[in-house]
Amino acid sequence: MNRTAAITILAILAVIAGIVAVVDTLRYLQFLFSPLSFLGSPLLGAGLSGLVAVIWFWAAARIWNVDPQGWLFMVAIAAIYLILDIIALIAGTPIELLLPSIVVSVLALILGLLPSTKREFGTG
Repeated sequence: MNRTAAITILAILAVIAGIVAVVDTLRYLQFLFSPLSFLGSPLLGAGLSGLVAVIWFWAAARIWNVDPQGWLFMVAIAAIYLILDIIALIAGTPIELLLPSIVVSVLALILGLLPSTKREFGTG
């Protein structure tokens, strides 16, 4: 198992994204500052964010072990998280409240889709 800097950074980004998703879950449930809005149903937003958090943490563990399946889930969940953020924006959540999840997801996608990173996971 050869863990390069890109893989380490991806694993760290996945953990950070998982933490952001947990915070978003608590914000949808209005336990933390600046509650978020998700199509009029905070429970749906909280449930989806909680599921995304679990997947981020699982992907981080798989990436740390240089498992191509972890890379695949990281790319997929980053795209899904961006879609959920767009839905939250449409539902009326200000973009400032969603910037942490947007930035982390975009960074994970950019780093994850680099040809050198794909080669490290044996998918490029």
